[in-house]
Amino acid sequence: MVDRSLVAITVIVPTFNEGPNVAELVRRLDEALTGMPGACVLFVDDSRDDTPSIIEGVAAAQAEHGGIPVRLIHREVALGGLSGAVVEGLRAVETEWAVVMDGDLQHPPELVPVLAGKGIDQGLDVVVASRYIGGGDAGGLDGWWRKVVSTSSAVLARSMFPLRLRNVTDPMTGFFAVRPGALNLDLLRPRGFKILLEVLARGPKPLNVGEEPFVFGERFAGDSKATFTQGALYLKQLASLRFGRMSRFAIIGGMGAVLNVAIVWLLEMLGMDYRPALVIAAAVTILTNFLLQERFVFRDLIDQGRFGFWSRLGRSVAFNGTEAVLRSIAVIWVVEAAHWLPVVAQAVMIVVAFVLRFVFHSQVVYRPRRTQPALGSAADDALGATAADKQVQ
Repeated sequence: MVDRSLVAITVIVPTFNEGPNVAELVRRLDEALTGMPGACVLFVDDSRDDTPSIIEGVAAAQAEHGGIPVRLIHREVALGGLSGAVVEGLRAVETEWAVVMDGDLQHPPELVPVLAGKGIDQGLDVVVASRYIGGGDAGGLDGWWRKVVSTSSAVLARSMFPLRLRNVTDPMTGFFAVRPGALNLDLLRPRGFKILLEVLARGPKPLNVGEEPFVFGERFAGDSKATFTQGALYLKQLASLRFGRMSRFAIIGGMGAVLNVAIVWLLEMLGMDYRPALVIAAAVTILTNFLLQERFVFRDLIDQGRFGFWSRLGRSVAFNGTEAVLRSIAVIWVVEAAHWLPVVAQAVMIVVAFVLRFVFHSQVVYRPRRTQPALGSAADDALGATAADKQVQ
C-alpha cells in the first residue's frame, strides 16, 4: 500500500452557486486527508452569487488553524461549463495526482485518498468512482427517471467506445482520480457536465483505468444542476467524440434494408408467394449484415471478446429475429391503440431498434474482456465510511 504521507493530491471541485456546501466539504476533506501534507483543495468557481467570498472565508480559516490549503480560481466566463472548469483546474495542478469531485457532497470526501492511492499502487492513469459495481449505489439520484437516464447514458457511451471504456462501468460519474501527466489537455473539448468521458475517449491511446465503488449520496444543500439542456449537450458530446463505429453500423443496416426489399421483389418476380419471400429475405439480410459487421464494424473487438464466431452468430441472429418480431407487434399496438400513422410508428420503432441492436452487439456479442478487476482490494477500506456517509446525509 502507498505511504499516505508521500501522496500529493489536488482535489479539484468545480462549483456553481454551491456556497452552503463549501465549509462542510472542506471540513470532511480536511479529515479525510489528514497525514497527507501535500494535499490541497482547488475550487474552480463559475458562481454568480456569494460562493467565491464563502470559499475565500473558508480558505482564510484553514490557513489560520493549519488545515488543508484551499485555493480559488473564479471564472468570469464559464467557458465549457463544469467540464471547462475541470480542465482549467487540471491545468493549474502542480501535484502528480488530482481528484475531481462535485461540491454538493454527493461524492464522499472520505474516498479521495482511496482513489488516488489505488492509482499509485496499481500504476493506473485514472481511477473511476463507480456507482455500478459491487458496493456502489446510485441511490442519491433524484427520482427513477434520472436513474434510468444515467444508466442508459452509461450503456450508450460504453457501446460507442468498447475498448476505451472496457474497464469502466460508470463513464458518467463526476468523481475520479487522474494523473494529469497522462493527459493531453489540449485535445480535450469540454462542454456540459461529462468531463470523464472526454478524458477517456480522446487521446492517441487508451488510458490505464481502474474502478472503486462508491455510494452516491443525497445533496447536502442546494438544487441539482441536471437539465434537459445538459442532456442535449451530452448527445452533442458523443457526436463530436465519435459516431464512427455507429455510423458504419447504420450504413450496413441501410444496405441490409435495400437488400431485403430487392430479394422480396426478385422472388416475387420469379413467382414465389410474398410470405416465404419475406422470410427468406429476412434470413439472408440478417446473415449478410452480421458478416459485414464482423468485417467493418467490430473487427477490432473479435479477438478481445468472450465468444467465438458461431456463438457470436447465434446471439446476433437470435436477437435480430426476436427484435424484428417484437418491433412488428409494437408497431401494430401503437397504430391501433395510440392511433399513430403507420409510417410514423414504423419510423420511430426503426430508430429505437437501431439503437438497441447497436448496444446489444457492442455490449453482449462483441463486448471486450476487462483488463482490471471490477472491485479492487482498497475498496473494503472505504465501504464502511461510505455507507456511514449515506446515513449521515
